[in-house]
Parts: sequence; structure tokens; C-alpha cells
Amino acid sequence: MKRILPIIVLILLISCKQNKTENDETTDTATEVEVETPADATIIPIEHATAILEWNGSTIYMDPVGSKELYEGQKPPTLILITDIHGDHFSMETLQVLDTVKATVIAPKAVADQIPADFRSPVIVMNNGETKNFSGITVEAIPMYNLREEALNFHTKGRGNGYVLTLGEERLYFSGDTEDIPEMRALQNIDKAFVCMNLPFTMTETSAADAVLEFKPKEVYPYHYRGRPDVSDVDKFKTLVNEGDPNIKVVQLDWYPKDDF
Repeated sequence: MKRILPIIVLILLISCKQNKTENDETTDTATEVEVETPADATIIPIEHATAILEWNGSTIYMDPVGSKELYEGQKPPTLILITDIHGDHFSMETLQVLDTVKATVIAPKAVADQIPADFRSPVIVMNNGETKNFSGITVEAIPMYNLREEALNFHTKGRGNGYVLTLGEERLYFSGDTEDIPEMRALQNIDKAFVCMNLPFTMTETSAADAVLEFKPKEVYPYHYRGRPDVSDVDKFKTLVNEGDPNIKVVQLDWYPKDDF
């Protein structure tokens, strides 16, 4: 009987070692499983405030205006976002010539009211502060309005929308026509910010840079910078941002392919 105990102990040790090996193999197998996340959105500047985003099989048109030729070679939209009623953001003529059969239009009420009831695509109204999801794309409607006394009538609070889009793990902000409002300054976790700057309608390069330095996007894209009569100084904006926070990358795209600026 004295030899039985060592034999039992030996059997238990072998069993434990086998179980540990099996568990280790299971753990190793589990760590090899990877969840594939969609790549970042592709940004295609069209002109002024108009852009196209391609992401995970979706094509998003931001403020589509202008002739049909501007969109030749582009994928038809699955989502259209419109910020305001002005002609450089909303054009019924443009919507009519685009292939919008598979598209949903997102717009503030002031814009939706100008789209005919028989328009072939659904129109969803979003008000400031609302959040909706469209086929895996989260859309937040952000206020856009003027602050300067002499500009208050250009963009009244509550009429138009800026937008924050969440595409997978990336958050993109499109300012629409606005000044450096508190709602912009309070934005968080923005990866790419598209910020306007044109007088007399929106804001100066200094105001735009000051707001960017407060909400700190990873990247900022100056757009919508053709004013009347002058064009905003994008180089000045870039310098102000880089001096204030060199970690914010300023990306300059060609928003005016027909012009020298």
C-alpha cells in the first residue's frame, strides 16, 4: 500500500500537465482570431463645400451642388447630407440630375421644405442635437450659426446643420456655414474636421484656428474659404494652428480646381 500514493500523485501530475497544454492551445487559438474593421473613409473634394466620402461600401455626398459633369466618374450616393438652404450647399437642380435611386437625403427642415414631395428619394429631417443611424453610419446634427452682430441674418441658429459622422472608428466633422460657436468648441474625439472660413458669411482664419485649437481634432481640413470679395488665407490658418498645437495636422485639399487658390 505504501507504493500506491506516489503512483496516484504521478497520475495527477500528468493529467494536470495535459489539461494545461490543452488550455494553452485553446488560448493560443483564440488570440489568433482578428476582427476586421473597415478602413478610414476616402475623401474626395469636389468644390467649395461639396465633398464625397467613400466608406465600407457607402458613398456619402456632402452638400452636392453644381453641374452633373462635376460628378462624372463618381459612385452614386447612398447618403446625401445637406447643411443649409443657400445655393452653395443646396441645389434642387443638382439633386435632380444625380443618380439618387439608392440614396437617402438628410437635411434640416428648412431644406426639406424646399424638396418636392414627389422627389424619388426619401428625405429625413434632422434638427440640431439629434443623432440617427443609417446603415452603420452615425450622423449627429450640430448647430451652425453666426455670432457677429452684422452677420446674424446670414445663418440663424437652428436653421442649418453641421454634421459629425461616425464611420467605424473614425469621427468626421463638417462645419457647414458657421462661426466659432460654443457647440463647435465643445466637440470631442474628432479625427477629421472640415472647417469653413470666409467673410462676410462665416468667420476669419483667426477665429477658425482658435476654435480648432480648443476642440483639438487630429486633422483639420480648411474648406469653404472663398469669400466675397476676398479668399481666406489658408496658409495663415495653417500657421496659427501649427504654432498653437503642432500635433494637429492641417491638410490642404484642392477645393477650387478651376482657380489658382
